Amino acid sequence: MGDPPPPPPPPPMTLAQAATHRKKHMHKPKVIRAVRNVFRSLPIITPVVKIPGARLAVDVGKHGGGAHVTGTLFGCRKGHVTLAVQANPSTVPMLVVELAMQTQALHKELSHGMLRIALECDKRGKEKRINLLDEPRWTMYANGVNNGAGVRREATEEDLHVMELLKGMSMGAGVLPPRTEAEGGDGEMSFMRWQFDRVVGSKDFETLYMLSPDGIGDNELDLSIFFIRS
Repeated sequence: MGDPPPPPPPPPMTLAQAATHRKKHMHKPKVIRAVRNVFRSLPIITPVVKIPGARLAVDVGKHGGGAHVTGTLFGCRKGHVTLAVQANPSTVPMLVVELAMQTQALHKELSHGMLRIALECDKRGKEKRINLLDEPRWTMYANGVNNGAGVRREATEEDLHVMELLKGMSMGAGVLPPRTEAEGGDGEMSFMRWQFDRVVGSKDFETLYMLSPDGIGDNELDLSIFFIRS
């Protein structure tokens, strides 16, 4: 038998650089039952054709606004979770953090209906102070339990490939197929994407509150992500 075929070349990258702006937006929104039901069934998801080759579970309408950002949690079946934050689904991530939490552990936490992720880092001296989201290392807590370190990094080719595939989606969850047959099931990439309200409390504290489309939702799924420098 010959060597396996090489992986297909990645599609051309069309994500745009986002303009940087910060605004306070101090309400905590509702969240949707539909997304919670997705997490109860991951990683086995009913096929819906939205992205070429992907098995998609839910795709809720767009939700925009000056203080809103797009947050995506994604990872391979037996890998760690990565958090990517974008100004909107069509832009290059402004923040990518590789978390210590396993993908399967994230699904389990989300199935309970509430998840608080806190990313905490130490303060530096005033002369070494940088923007909060530029901090390179974090300690991650999930519902108060220490889950190890989170590391900020530049977006990789794999990260950008996922963002490119999800560019047309503002909210949803599902499984992307492996990029090559050799990867098999372990190469499947599960993803969960929401719109968030970004609240800047101070130079040492920011919060992302999960949003739902207007007029839809209850409080059955509640996800917040806190960035704290203490």
